[in-house]
Amino acid sequence: MPIKIHESDYEMTAIRASGPGGQNVNKVATGIQLRFDIKKSALSESLKNKILQLRDKRINSEGIVIIKATQHRSQQKNREEAVKRLHLLVEKANKKAKKRIATKPTRASKEAKRKDKTRRSEVKQGRKKINW
Repeated sequence: MPIKIHESDYEMTAIRASGPGGQNVNKVATGIQLRFDIKKSALSESLKNKILQLRDKRINSEGIVIIKATQHRSQQKNREEAVKRLHLLVEKANKKAKKRIATKPTRASKEAKRKDKTRRSEVKQGRKKINW
Protein backbone atom coordinates (compact mmCIF):
# COMPACT_ATOMS: atom_id res chain seq x y z
CA MET A 1 0.00 0.00 0.00
CA PRO A 2 1.56 3.33 -1.02
CA ILE A 3 2.25 5.86 1.71
CA LYS A 4 0.43 9.19 1.52
CA ILE A 5 2.54 12.32 1.94
CA HIS A 6 0.45 15.45 2.40
CA GLU A 7 1.35 18.51 0.34
CA SER A 8 1.40 20.52 3.56
CA ASP A 9 4.31 18.36 4.83
CA TYR A 10 6.76 19.70 2.24
CA GLU A 11 7.54 23.02 0.61
CA MET A 12 8.77 23.67 -2.91
CA THR A 13 10.89 26.59 -4.02
CA ALA A 14 11.69 27.55 -7.60
CA ILE A 15 15.44 27.82 -8.27
CA ARG A 16 17.56 28.52 -11.31
CA ALA A 17 18.41 25.31 -13.09
CA SER A 18 21.51 24.36 -14.99
CA GLY A 19 21.64 22.04 -17.98
CA PRO A 20 19.37 21.96 -21.04
CA GLY A 21 17.21 24.94 -21.92
CA GLY A 22 19.52 27.43 -23.59
CA GLN A 23 18.92 31.08 -22.81
CA ASN A 24 15.67 30.12 -21.08
CA VAL A 25 17.69 28.55 -18.25
CA ASN A 26 19.35 31.89 -17.50
CA LYS A 27 16.04 33.79 -17.35
CA VAL A 28 13.48 31.49 -15.76
CA ALA A 29 13.62 29.60 -12.45
CA THR A 30 12.52 26.17 -13.70
CA GLY A 31 14.39 24.06 -11.14
CA ILE A 32 12.65 22.95 -7.96
CA GLN A 33 14.03 22.50 -4.46
CA LEU A 34 11.78 20.37 -2.26
CA ARG A 35 12.22 20.54 1.52
CA PHE A 36 10.57 17.85 3.67
CA ASP A 37 10.90 18.03 7.46
CA ILE A 38 10.74 14.41 8.60
CA LYS A 39 10.12 15.19 12.28
CA LYS A 40 7.18 17.54 11.58
CA SER A 41 5.52 15.30 8.97
CA ALA A 42 2.29 13.34 9.45
CA LEU A 43 4.05 9.99 8.98
CA SER A 44 4.10 7.36 11.73
CA GLU A 45 6.89 7.57 14.31
CA SER A 46 8.37 4.22 13.25
CA LEU A 47 8.54 5.32 9.61
CA LYS A 48 10.10 8.66 10.61
CA ASN A 49 12.83 6.77 12.50
CA LYS A 50 13.44 4.47 9.54
CA ILE A 51 13.84 7.46 7.20
CA LEU A 52 16.22 9.20 9.63
CA GLN A 53 18.34 6.03 9.83
CA LEU A 54 18.82 5.93 6.06
CA ARG A 55 22.32 6.87 4.98
CA ASP A 56 21.18 9.27 2.29
CA LYS A 57 23.08 12.43 1.40
CA ARG A 58 19.80 14.27 0.82
CA ILE A 59 18.92 14.09 4.54
CA ASN A 60 20.74 16.73 6.58
CA SER A 61 21.61 16.65 10.30
CA GLU A 62 18.36 18.44 11.29
CA GLY A 63 16.27 15.70 9.69
CA ILE A 64 15.24 17.67 6.63
CA VAL A 65 15.19 16.02 3.21
CA ILE A 66 16.35 18.38 0.46
CA ILE A 67 15.67 17.26 -3.11
CA LYS A 68 16.71 19.33 -6.13
CA ALA A 69 15.07 18.59 -9.47
CA THR A 70 16.55 20.43 -12.47
CA GLN A 71 16.55 17.85 -15.28
CA HIS A 72 13.51 19.08 -17.18
CA ARG A 73 12.95 22.38 -18.97
CA SER A 74 9.54 22.97 -17.41
CA GLN A 75 8.91 23.79 -13.78
CA GLN A 76 5.88 21.49 -13.64
CA LYS A 77 7.87 18.42 -14.72
CA ASN A 78 10.57 19.25 -12.16
CA ARG A 79 7.87 19.51 -9.46
CA GLU A 80 6.57 16.06 -10.39
CA GLU A 81 10.12 14.67 -10.44
CA ALA A 82 10.90 16.06 -6.96
CA VAL A 83 7.70 14.62 -5.45
CA LYS A 84 8.37 11.29 -7.16
CA ARG A 85 11.87 11.14 -5.65
CA LEU A 86 10.49 11.94 -2.20
CA HIS A 87 7.98 9.09 -2.52
CA LEU A 88 10.76 6.71 -3.62
CA LEU A 89 12.84 7.68 -0.58
CA VAL A 90 9.94 7.02 1.80
CA GLU A 91 9.12 3.71 0.08
CA LYS A 92 12.78 2.66 0.36
CA ALA A 93 12.71 3.31 4.12
CA ASN A 94 9.42 1.42 4.52
CA LYS A 95 10.56 -1.65 2.57
CA LYS A 96 11.22 -4.71 4.71
CA ALA A 97 14.49 -6.53 4.12
CA LYS A 98 14.20 -10.16 3.07
CA LYS A 99 15.35 -12.61 5.69
CA ARG A 100 18.41 -14.52 4.55
CA ILE A 101 18.09 -18.29 4.49
CA ALA A 102 21.41 -19.93 5.30
CA THR A 103 22.53 -22.64 2.87
CA LYS A 104 25.29 -25.23 2.99
CA PRO A 105 27.94 -25.61 0.28
CA THR A 106 27.27 -28.40 -2.22
CA ARG A 107 29.41 -31.51 -2.49
CA ALA A 108 30.71 -30.35 -5.89
CA SER A 109 31.78 -26.96 -4.51
CA LYS A 110 33.56 -28.67 -1.59
CA GLU A 111 35.37 -30.96 -4.03
CA ALA A 112 36.37 -28.03 -6.26
CA LYS A 113 37.69 -26.14 -3.25
CA ARG A 114 39.73 -29.14 -2.12
CA LYS A 115 41.21 -29.60 -5.63
CA ASP A 116 42.09 -25.91 -5.81
CA LYS A 117 43.84 -26.10 -2.43
CA THR A 118 45.82 -29.17 -3.56
CA ARG A 119 46.82 -27.48 -6.81
CA ARG A 120 47.89 -24.32 -4.97
CA SER A 121 49.87 -26.39 -2.46
CA GLU A 122 51.73 -28.16 -5.29
CA VAL A 123 52.62 -24.80 -6.87
CA LYS A 124 54.03 -23.55 -3.57
CA GLN A 125 55.90 -26.82 -2.96
CA GLY A 126 57.55 -26.39 -6.38
CA ARG A 127 58.96 -23.03 -5.27
CA LYS A 128 60.75 -24.50 -2.24
CA LYS A 129 64.50 -24.82 -2.11
CA ILE A 130 65.66 -28.37 -2.90
CA ASN A 131 67.91 -29.96 -0.26
CA TRP A 132 70.29 -32.67 -1.60
